[in-house]
Amino acid sequence: QVQLGESGGGLVQAGGSLRLSCVASGGTFSRSAMGWFRQAPGKQRELVAVVTETDRTVYGDSVKGRFTISRDNAKNTVFLQMNSLKPEDTAVYLCKIVEDVWNEYWGQGTQVTVSS
Repeated sequence: QVQLGESGGGLVQAGGSLRLSCVASGGTFSRSAMGWFRQAPGKQRELVAVVTETDRTVYGDSVKGRFTISRDNAKNTVFLQMNSLKPEDTAVYLCKIVEDVWNEYWGQGTQVTVSS
């Protein structure tokens, strides 16, 4: 059974940094796309960043230049380095792995709160 576990969220002041981690178990995901989404209260879930199996990265417009996604295939882990955080970055951040067209997995999420 595939499980994803996020960590690294918390409370930070505007302008600060956090690093999120998502560890996957129950499989090997070196050939899978891995990514981060976020959902704020009353808003739709949105893409934050994705890294493909070939290390191509895609970022949401609102985080370009501030966030960096990376992966460690040996540890089945995807990271999200978040710098220059803004209050509007406050959300639950969720990890997602897309194994193929039939299988995708979500984590439970980690709360990020940015105070002004």
